[in-house]
Amino acid sequence: MQNYFVTAIGTNSGKTLVSSILVDALQADYWKPIQSGTEDIDAVTIEENLNNNFSIIHPSKYLLKLPASPHAAAKAEGLTIELSDFELPETTNNLVIEGAGGVLVPINDKGDVVIDLALRFNCEVILVADLYLGSINHTLLTCNELGRRNIPIKGIIFNGEPNTASEEIILKLTGLKCLLRINKMNKIDTFEIKKYAIKLMENFY
Repeated sequence: MQNYFVTAIGTNSGKTLVSSILVDALQADYWKPIQSGTEDIDAVTIEENLNNNFSIIHPSKYLLKLPASPHAAAKAEGLTIELSDFELPETTNNLVIEGAGGVLVPINDKGDVVIDLALRFNCEVILVADLYLGSINHTLLTCNELGRRNIPIKGIIFNGEPNTASEEIILKLTGLKCLLRINKMNKIDTFEIKKYAIKLMENFY
């Protein structure tokens, strides 16, 4: 069984959408270690779009009220997050772990960041890149940081309006495999999740 860590080049890049597709494609369990903001809880979105009876949604270690970086959201509640607080959920299944924000979002004031969780749990990363003006730079910076930390990247998933020029140069300069391209979606639904899950499995292995 394999642990996959879903991270992105920034906030609102499509990590939860991609996590939904991965959970469906791999019949995997899901876990979001840190949830900041309780108005839209990502685990609820995943559960609403499950297409199987096998996947388990594991509860977040931290469910923080403030929609902010984990270190600030925890501080607002008088908490301090430590890397040692986290242990993998017990499962014999593949596990999809969703990060919070981008790779260098701080989880405390000591310098620990979200992507340190991928290192802690020996995960392979799936990188989500939405395509906007500046996304090439943000994607390359993210890949450089993952490489600097010796974190393996399974591949990249492009999300949003297609931009062939941006996609081609990102793939050329990073050497990454494109696992999937997702068109802009106004709403996540089970039909779209299943459609993209089938496409994902064509490129995943």
